[in-house]
This record gives sequence, structure tokens and C-alpha cells, in this order.
Amino acid sequence: MIEIDGSWGEGGGSIVRVSTALSALSSKPIHIFNIRAKRTKTGLAAQHLNSVKSVAQISNASIDGLHLGSSELEFHPGELKSGNFQLDVKTAGSIGLILQSFMIIAPFASKSSKIQITGGTDIRWAPSIDYIKNVTLPVLEKMGYAANINLIKRGHYPKGGGEVKAEISPLKNLNPINLLKSEIDSIKGISHASNLPIHVVERQASSAEKILKKTGYDIDIEIEHSSNNSGQGSGIVLWAQGNTRLGGSSIGKLGKTAEKVGEEAANELLNSLKTKSALDEHMGDQIIPYMAMAGKSEVEISNLTMHTLTNLNVVQKFLSVEFEVICNGNVLDFQDLEKKFGVSGQVIIKSK
Repeated sequence: MIEIDGSWGEGGGSIVRVSTALSALSSKPIHIFNIRAKRTKTGLAAQHLNSVKSVAQISNASIDGLHLGSSELEFHPGELKSGNFQLDVKTAGSIGLILQSFMIIAPFASKSSKIQITGGTDIRWAPSIDYIKNVTLPVLEKMGYAANINLIKRGHYPKGGGEVKAEISPLKNLNPINLLKSEIDSIKGISHASNLPIHVVERQASSAEKILKKTGYDIDIEIEHSSNNSGQGSGIVLWAQGNTRLGGSSIGKLGKTAEKVGEEAANELLNSLKTKSALDEHMGDQIIPYMAMAGKSEVEISNLTMHTLTNLNVVQKFLSVEFEVICNGNVLDFQDLEKKFGVSGQVIIKSK
């Protein structure tokens, strides 16, 4: 049984999500302890619990210690199966985080797998469903990944109630990926609001567009306004597209102006574009498990975050892969990587 210390690195839910997915993929049971030890509220929250449930459903796993607030659990995977799965977070817990786990393992079932998830679609500190559809998925498609993700309705904090349906096609092997420099030809986005005046959506988009005009790229931000979703909320997701996808996003909240929401998303995207790297820092950590499965891959990321380092550490416990991290031409000592997060410049990650 593989022992996983949930307090390592970023010490949050990504250790649980990635570990259980790779446990199912490799058929290796795991014991995770100190779950989310570095968070203010430790232990499993609803979105992490349901991430484990999604992996357990598709892998016929048995689990000990799966309950809200749990600080440790044992996960014993069984045989992978395809099928139709449903999960209701019953809170505004992130649908995007649950999908991240499910998407790692679902392609390796014998047939297509469908999952319907109810919860939060646009939540702070988690990937929005628009980011997964328009950044994560297009990058993974370069590796042969195939999925269809449909947003049925949005769900915001604190009510949740959003709904997403995803269908993931089977594949035998992932193709290696080599993405170093970005070659961008346009910027697109979605500015959205639920049960708020339409001028909120328009002001978010206008603020973002004003900042991004300096890039010289064509900009097209879709306006989405609804009064049929659960609760109130707003947000904007932007992505630069060409030979890759880079994203930037922001979520509205009480007291934050619509202009500030648009500005935050635009500046996040702008910062990634300035590095000319092929992947933004969020995709930089998401792609690590896929690189490990594909082998002999190489990507350049805009920033070396603790989430990325955590995924590098976890993946190597399950799969026969070696990673090399190169920053500004210097190979970083993996044993010392925990001290190196936040490194910017030319950060290249190789799997071999």
C-alpha cells in the first residue's frame, strides 16, 4: 500500500484527487493521511469527497474513512468500468475539481463514460467549467484525448445547483506532447452573470477588452446573461488560442466591481502571454498526470507553483516516470523543489 502524506507541498485537496485517480489507474491501494492539513478547515470538504466518489464509481473501489472532515482514508481500487455516473455535491462545491479527477481515469475504461455532476460551476479557488472546456480540454486533445463537456446551468456560491454533463471517449494510449513557446492568433472569452443586471456582464467584458487591446490580437468576448440559474453570481473566463491555450479568469463577489472582475481576468491572461510560455500556471499542474502517462513529453509553463510541484511528487509514487524541471537553463534538484515554488522565467518540465 502506498502511503501519501496529505500535508506535503500545497497540502490541499489536489493530493487527494490525483492520488485516488492514479491509484485506480495503477491498481495500487493507498492510505492518505493529514488530508488538507495546510487548509484553515482541514479534512475532506464536499468537493473532495465527491471527487473520490467519482473515481470510486468508475474503478469499483472500496474506501475506508470517506466522510466530511475526514483527515485520512484508505482507497482500494478494483477493475475499471465504463457507464453512466451521477454525483450531487449538495453544496456549491466545485464541479471542475471533481471533473479533474474523473478525467484522468475515464479514458482508460473499455467504453465511453458519462457523468452528470450537480454543484458549483464558477467558484473561487477552483477551475471554472469554462476553463476546463476552453483551455484544459483543447490542450489534452493534442494528446489524443476526446471528451464532450456540456454546461447545462451555472451554480454559484453559496447555493450551487449548477449542472454539467460530460462524456469521455476511451483510448488506449495518450500521445506525448511537446509545447514550448506559444503562438497566439486571437483571444476569446465568456463573460457571464446569473440573476444580476445585464450591465454587470457587459462591464466585465468591456474592462477585460480594454486591457487586452494592447496585445494586438483580435478579441471576442461572448456575453451570457441568465435569470434561470441557481442563486446570483458572475464571472469571466478568457483564453488565448493558437498552437495552445492560455487562460485567465475571475469570479465576482459582493463588493467587487464588475470592472475589477474583468481586470483581474485580463491581467492574469496578460501575465501568461508575456512569458511566451505554452501553458499557464494552472494548466501547468493539470497536465502533469497526463505527461506521466504519455511519457517523453516536454512543456514550458509560465510559473512553477506549489500545485505543480505537488503533482510531480505524487505522480512519481505511482507511475514509472522521471521528471526533469529546468528553470532558466538550470536543472532543479527534485529533492529541493518544495523550496522553489513561485519560480518564474523559462520553466520547462520534461517527462521521460
